Amino acid sequence: MTIPNKALILVADGRKFLFLRNDGNPMDPTLRVEAHGEQYNPPTREQGTDGPGRVNAGFGNARSATEATDFHQLEEDRFAADAADMLRRRALAGDFEQLIVVAPPRTLGELRKHYHKEVESRLIQEVPKDLTDHPILSITKILSA
Repeated sequence: MTIPNKALILVADGRKFLFLRNDGNPMDPTLRVEAHGEQYNPPTREQGTDGPGRVNAGFGNARSATEATDFHQLEEDRFAADAADMLRRRALAGDFEQLIVVAPPRTLGELRKHYHKEVESRLIQEVPKDLTDHPILSITKILSA
């Protein structure tokens, strides 16, 4: 894939994000970090204290368990929505003309739910990979391949 000059690249997962900018040319990209952030998101077992609920079947004494809330996943989904909002604000401010989004498939799906039309119109590529823990040079090589 070629990475256009001045393209914005969002590399995210459910708890970390990196905004990168290509300061090089499309054939020899030079990615520079513009912003980064991370959210503390402990496992569900540390966030929820109750067990799964029980539901009365409506007649008789039959009861069944409901699925426990996955607080960790809820926070990851909220983080993706926040990242999409950051993209919206940057797009409306005219901060980028071309956008590449790199995220694990689940996070990518959650981001898509929240893309603003201005973000969608500038999106040139989505890469379903988790690269948040990779060094910038490695991200550049993977995206350029």
